[in-house]
Amino acid sequence: MKDFEPYSKDAIELLKSLIKTPSFSREESKTGDLIEDLFNKKGVQIQRIGNNVIALPKVFNPSLPCIWLNSHHDTVKPNSGYTLDPFDPIVKDGKLFGLGSNDAGGALVCLIQTFFYFYKKDLPVNLILVASAEEEISGAGGISLVIEKLPKCDLAIVGEPTLNKAAVAEKGLMVIESTVGGKSGHAARDEGINAINEALEDLITLKDFKFKRVSPLLGESKATTTIIQSGSQHNVVPDTCTYTIDVRVTDAYSLEEALDELRKILKAELKPRSIRLQPSKLPERHLMQKVLDDLTIEKYGSPTLSDQALIPYPSVKMGPGDSARSHTSDEYIFLEELEEGIKNYVRVLETYIDLLRNTQS
Repeated sequence: MKDFEPYSKDAIELLKSLIKTPSFSREESKTGDLIEDLFNKKGVQIQRIGNNVIALPKVFNPSLPCIWLNSHHDTVKPNSGYTLDPFDPIVKDGKLFGLGSNDAGGALVCLIQTFFYFYKKDLPVNLILVASAEEEISGAGGISLVIEKLPKCDLAIVGEPTLNKAAVAEKGLMVIESTVGGKSGHAARDEGINAINEALEDLITLKDFKFKRVSPLLGESKATTTIIQSGSQHNVVPDTCTYTIDVRVTDAYSLEEALDELRKILKAELKPRSIRLQPSKLPERHLMQKVLDDLTIEKYGSPTLSDQALIPYPSVKMGPGDSARSHTSDEYIFLEELEEGIKNYVRVLETYIDLLRNTQS
């Protein structure tokens, strides 16, 4: 039986250090330094791109497939409900408390220890660790900054708190700014074309709208009106009404396809803020699907966003901790979850590597 205790002890100590070091999105330089120093001490070759830290294999072989191990080291800001110091890594009742302990520090330190576990082994893959920044805000200085500078990957394992289940599909997000035009006039004289009334037709349509295609894993895509603005004076018929649509898109659509379907039913001019956060799905015939089946790891579709939305390669999201604890007061992760997280990542990769070797022989 493999002894993972040294790895889990190192994971706990690293997570404590990360908790002590504030790392709000766009302010992660100190946790980036901490992770960089750790790899330097281990003699691992790294690349530092902004606040993203990339650890490379001992020998990179361009003829071999690549696997990325990715998680993030930024956090949200602590909410007002905290009763504990969010930057004091307290251990109590088998739990490690602290901001970012669950989301996603636990997954990150487990992936780092998994990388060390395989570092000196002769592998048929290039294993690359990516500790990314700005995940919580899907920022341009995060994973999207480094994707073009890394070798293409055949699989990305994205570390997030999933109770070690495997999210093989993830919803994407598109925020749309919608504009409906009218004609201004004096309210007392019944002049003009009221843009609010024109927009009302769209809002009623959206209230009952259902996208045509449904995902077996994630169900229906959903479009929700969240903001509306119009008018500036009580006695002037407004000539413009704008409203915002929050669109959560399943793997049944690309964001572009979902936008096209909305344009066919609405009067408004629709302009998406971005089409970066695409839905994803692990291909049915991908080797990772067999790994998950062989290990009887539960598969599901995730409604929450992660760096998976920005990675243009096959990916699966999994890791220790529970998504329900993310962004909550007095955030914590169970210590035993960290050891189980390392064990789970290792057995997944060992099974993947064994299957890969069998296909190559």
